[in-house]
Amino acid sequence: MTARPLEHPPAAALPFDTYDGGVSVAVTGSQAISGVVRDPLTRVIWRVGAPAVASNLLMIVFASADAFWVGTRLGSAALAAVATSLFWIWLAVSIAEMVGIGLTAVAARRHGEGRPEEAARVVGEAILYAVGLGSVVAVSGVLLLPALLSALHNPPNVQALGARYLGTYLMGMPLIFGFFAVDAAFRASGDTRTPMLILGSSVVLTLVLDPVLILGLFGMPALGITGAAVATIATRGGAFVLGTVLLVRRRMVRPAPLRWASLGAITRVGLPTAVTGVLFSAIYVAVTRTVARFGTPALAAMGLGFRVESWMYMVGVGFGAAAAAIVGQNLGAGQSARAARAGWITVGYGTLVSLVAVTIELVMPARMAGIFTSDPAVIQETAHYLRIAALAQLFTAAEIVLEGALGGAGDTVPPMIMSTTISALRIPLAAWAAARWGTTGIWTVISVTAAGRGLGMLALWRAGWWKRRSV
Repeated sequence: MTARPLEHPPAAALPFDTYDGGVSVAVTGSQAISGVVRDPLTRVIWRVGAPAVASNLLMIVFASADAFWVGTRLGSAALAAVATSLFWIWLAVSIAEMVGIGLTAVAARRHGEGRPEEAARVVGEAILYAVGLGSVVAVSGVLLLPALLSALHNPPNVQALGARYLGTYLMGMPLIFGFFAVDAAFRASGDTRTPMLILGSSVVLTLVLDPVLILGLFGMPALGITGAAVATIATRGGAFVLGTVLLVRRRMVRPAPLRWASLGAITRVGLPTAVTGVLFSAIYVAVTRTVARFGTPALAAMGLGFRVESWMYMVGVGFGAAAAAIVGQNLGAGQSARAARAGWITVGYGTLVSLVAVTIELVMPARMAGIFTSDPAVIQETAHYLRIAALAQLFTAAEIVLEGALGGAGDTVPPMIMSTTISALRIPLAAWAAARWGTTGIWTVISVTAAGRGLGMLALWRAGWWKRRSV
């Protein structure tokens, strides 16, 4: 994947009874027994990973429908406004990932140690922490909105539309942050089926809301690009509320006074991932300024290219979320060798899926772009982007899955350093390549650096330093 989308997770991005096919955690006395640390790894990976992947694909179905309505009914300027706003949204969501990644590592380790009550208390603290941080981000973002938009150097019409979309999205950050914490709470216990069911219900509802709010159907006011942001917030907010109710009913969350030790552990593990995301977003803002020199079609093409790639990216995020829970629980149970095998096997599965993405992007890139826009210039440039970026998809699984696995182990600093260093090279390299080869040079730089991140993550996992981390 050539870009980090708006969602975590990796990360921990998406989200919902012991259930058929779900990973169960039964309590006998004070000892929690989890199939995550006992059953054959291939079975565990698919049992935990398949619902996580399905959850993420549901979110992509909504995001793609969102892009379809914006691109086909509101035009290329609106599409460019959404695409460039995503970089600031990613920055905000990266802070939410700090709580999600930190909670996953800490709570999964407590489950692996057989301490579900302590895990439940940490979940309660993390949810309060997340909502508080989300509120701070919302207020700060709205106050800084003019400066955020000016930094993108978009054309005036794109900037005006971006103010409506981004301003609305930022106001929903408390709900989105809470969503990340709730999602991480389920995943840390090895339960990925419940988040899938919750998200599925909310996405179906929002698929209906999206055209209604954007176009003003059934007597509703036509909100245009603002409606797209409202529909997205509704999806995450609904999942947050319903997920919290289920956590309470299953006693997977325990209200208690906040402990600085718990918040410190969550922040210590999650902060490097958050810093990575924040810097990544800042890097893309700089790259966007280079792309903006080639006009609205290039800006829209970059956003649509990310949207098409996000299908494969979110498959990787699903497998990465599964790897985080499996690695965390197995380290808690003292089974580091099994945790290492889980990482490699999960990467293998993700890479097989990436082969499908590579084929699609090489064989029919224009058709994929045509789903979201009828603008010939945007379609042509998007197809150009996808052909160049296709081969980098082969390294996507390694980057995303192992980022999740390392997060589950609590080892997030080395990935931060490696990923940020390689991504930062895009700023000078994209400017240099654009002067010589136009957008071809920019797309090539994005593709090569994406592959570099995947190779770097493979090296970090193979080194095995993560096995010695404690959380």
